[in-house]
Amino acid sequence: MNLRLLRILWVVSRFRLDTLIPLERLPGVLRLLLRLSPLQLIPTGPHSQGKRLRLALEALGPVFIKFGQMLSTRRDLLPPDIADELRRLQDQVPPFPGEQARALIEAELECSIETSFAEFDAVPMASASIAQVHAARLHSGEEVVIKVIRPRIDETMRKDIGLLYTFARLIRRVPEARRLRPVEVVEDYESTLLDELDLRKEAANTSQLKRNFKYSPLLYVPTIYWSLTRQRIMVMERIYGIPVADMQALEEQNFDLRKLAERGVEIFFTQVFRDNFFHADMHPGNIFINCEHPEDPQYIAIDCGIVGSLTREDQDYLARNLLAFFNQDYYEVAALHIESGWVGEGTRANEFAAAIRTVCEPILERPLKEISFGQVLLGLFQTARRFNMEVQPQLVLLQKTLLNIEGLGRQLYPDLDLWSTARPYLERWMKERVGPHGLWESFKKQAPELSRQLPELPGLAHDAFSRVSHVQKEQSRLAQGVTDIRQQLTQTSRQTWRLRFGLLLIAAALAWRPLTEWADQQPWPVLTAAAIGILMLLWR
Repeated sequence: MNLRLLRILWVVSRFRLDTLIPLERLPGVLRLLLRLSPLQLIPTGPHSQGKRLRLALEALGPVFIKFGQMLSTRRDLLPPDIADELRRLQDQVPPFPGEQARALIEAELECSIETSFAEFDAVPMASASIAQVHAARLHSGEEVVIKVIRPRIDETMRKDIGLLYTFARLIRRVPEARRLRPVEVVEDYESTLLDELDLRKEAANTSQLKRNFKYSPLLYVPTIYWSLTRQRIMVMERIYGIPVADMQALEEQNFDLRKLAERGVEIFFTQVFRDNFFHADMHPGNIFINCEHPEDPQYIAIDCGIVGSLTREDQDYLARNLLAFFNQDYYEVAALHIESGWVGEGTRANEFAAAIRTVCEPILERPLKEISFGQVLLGLFQTARRFNMEVQPQLVLLQKTLLNIEGLGRQLYPDLDLWSTARPYLERWMKERVGPHGLWESFKKQAPELSRQLPELPGLAHDAFSRVSHVQKEQSRLAQGVTDIRQQLTQTSRQTWRLRFGLLLIAAALAWRPLTEWADQQPWPVLTAAAIGILMLLWR
């Protein structure tokens, strides 16, 4: 741990990450220490702050790379230039030996490779920070790939996450950085990263996505072989396709790029609104194109380790927000944000709408092909932050996925009009959701539960009336108790007053003679003071 910490400090010094700290926000002592630090003697070099941060994270290895990739989606927390650089983080890690992978597979399956596979290629097809992939063939003839978790990666990850928590707690001491909630960010990252160590979760996500798009011409998802899948290994169908970023190959095979781009948008909105289950890591490395029908292109998706979903309420609010944007109805956007609880209840809708209009109107007045849907959402989030908008993790994932989809679509077909592609889908979905068909479908879903509860309604009604009656009796008893306590306090107060007055009379009677003699000898100011003292004694 100490050597690891020393290496981290060396990387921080080498890339001058201290320049990312806002000195003017630090306490005076820390500000002085940083200005007198030997780090000031190291040149910052020609790179921007964002690029230096990216290079530092790549030098620190897989855990910090993954953290940077996750942080790049939190554009509500980061300056745009740093967020853009973090999106370019490359997860390039040397593979571990094939024989070691073989041993890990055999340990998980509790049998030899030859027992489970007819062929196994010890040379990995691809290698990443957490796992690497090997080609194989089953005895039944199907070609498969085996994803294997890196050995001892969990130990390394837990140590590095411990260091991230230490850094986050230090950053939290800076007043300006508290808004970023660094400890909560690391907690989110820890949960996401540790989930990726259990490949059964990724396999389950893959199976769900495949079921959602069964027989669909839009998207194909590889089959999972559950009998050969364990916590640290996953076996799935091997796919063959053209990487979506390989424009030259797509053009050579005469793919309909406009249709391909529009289908990517349709896949995204289908996942979010029809299925409420979306692939949240759709970067170019995870998307391929089926080679079989260039005129009717089909996507292939892999690596479903990160997925997202929305509540029914969030789905409704999101769809209505997007449609309000299409119509440039900013007051409706503001009202929906307040109604959904995404911004503070005390927010005035007209002020919020004016702020949204100021940000979005210049964007929406451009030609449609120049409008970035993701940037409009980003502008909305940044505006809402000024009105104490609560960051919704599921919406952050959604924004990241939408930015990826739009980027891929514009790369495939630069004139892609995402607005006209998405708007009919959203309007159709809203009609189905709130129209007669949607109401009927909702009733059919709830009918079994309603039929089960129907015989219980009389009993439930009786219980409810009994509880109401019991609550009323309790309230009456408590009210009577309060009245009794008030009467006792009043009676006690009167008794205390009478006691004081009686004691005063007894004392005056016993001392009457000496008191009158004393009074005859005193000047009037002393007598006045004595009279005031007696009055204060009697005063309640």
